[in-house]
Amino acid sequence: MKKILLSLTLSLITLFVFATKPHIENVRIDSETSKVEWIGSKVASSHEGNVNISKGFLSIDHGTLVGGEIAIDMNSISCSDIKSEKKNKYLVDHLKDEDFFHTAKFPLATIKIIRAETAGENSYKILADLTIKGITHPIAFQAHVRINGKDLSARANIRIDRTKWDIRYGSGTFFEDLGDKMILDEIKFNISLLSVK
Repeated sequence: MKKILLSLTLSLITLFVFATKPHIENVRIDSETSKVEWIGSKVASSHEGNVNISKGFLSIDHGTLVGGEIAIDMNSISCSDIKSEKKNKYLVDHLKDEDFFHTAKFPLATIKIIRAETAGENSYKILADLTIKGITHPIAFQAHVRINGKDLSARANIRIDRTKWDIRYGSGTFFEDLGDKMILDEIKFNISLLSVK
């Protein structure tokens, strides 16, 4: 009887250790089907577009998001709301130059998840490091993540103050008398991620 109890106890301990031991899998993000949308606004108007994900992964531990990292190809930035080819190209070229993202020198931006806390069903509070133009600052945001083994999808809306990453062009915080040419400091990013099938 003692041997049976001892065996049962050891089995339970082994099961508990196995269940609580981190077993982290890095699930690759599909760069073709995932997307990042950006929105930048002036006082009375706004522009929007897309930027491609170069590569990335989300770290999953027993069905729970615990980390991840995404690299964004800043040279792929595009504008979707300006129909004139000439005006569209002008804006996109401006976004790529030193006034904004300086993509020739800093072709990649990265988001690295530092902490992910569950906040309800499929909901997480995320703390991450965002690097743009070689400058890193922490950001916090909510994310909706659905995990089914290695099949996952994630959505998040991120808002940042661009001036923290030395993107000051047209900012009323640093320049006066801009009138309706003032560009708001806030940039919005709508991120949608799908795993590689």
